[in-house]
Amino acid sequence: MSVSRRSFFSGLSASLGGMVGAAEAATPELRAPAGGPRWGMVVDTARCIGCQACTVSCIMENAVPEDSFRTIVSTYEVREGDRAAMVMLPRLCNHCEEPPCIPVCPVGATYQRADGIVVVNADACVGCAYCVQACPYDARFINHETQKADKCTFCAHRVDAGLLPGCVESCVGGARIFGDLNDPGSTVSRLLAQNESKVLKPEMETGPRVFYLGLDDAFLGKVEAEPTLWHPSHGQEAQS
Repeated sequence: MSVSRRSFFSGLSASLGGMVGAAEAATPELRAPAGGPRWGMVVDTARCIGCQACTVSCIMENAVPEDSFRTIVSTYEVREGDRAAMVMLPRLCNHCEEPPCIPVCPVGATYQRADGIVVVNADACVGCAYCVQACPYDARFINHETQKADKCTFCAHRVDAGLLPGCVESCVGGARIFGDLNDPGSTVSRLLAQNESKVLKPEMETGPRVFYLGLDDAFLGKVEAEPTLWHPSHGQEAQS
């Protein structure tokens, strides 16, 4: 029995509507309580030694599959005349104030918690990768084991238990500092008040809540430098 194009798309629309409704029902309340925390991170690039302890601890803590990364330290060799220097660029989800990954999700699987942490509801995610394409920081991927969108969550399960994110706890040089940006007495707030900080790709106006100390302007966007020492995923160059 043939089905008209009109009836087919009518049924498809109803099905998608049901998916969106289910996703909305599974999504927690997003309004921040008065005086609640707004979590963020400060990265002191002068303290990062590129050891990848953060990368490894994140993989172990969050069961990240092979050749995928929720956080990583890109390492670059920069030359100026006869001089050469190494630059370390820790990278992760920026948990933006205006996350471009959220409005493109057709089922509401990506959302922002009241404390600012951007997470993915895996039960609702359909693996369409729209959010992966929308993220300007290359901080998302499709988990090839679950076929769901995956990303850094600031180790929300640890934060909820009063612990630090795994990458912060394992950082050898103390380059990653995590805390409440709404608390003027927190270490992250004091660091930002006392130092000049920068964010990646400021022209995107996403309001990143990962701030960098001591980062050269040349590394705020696409990096024009030679990646070196260690490469994620079969030697492919990591672009910021």
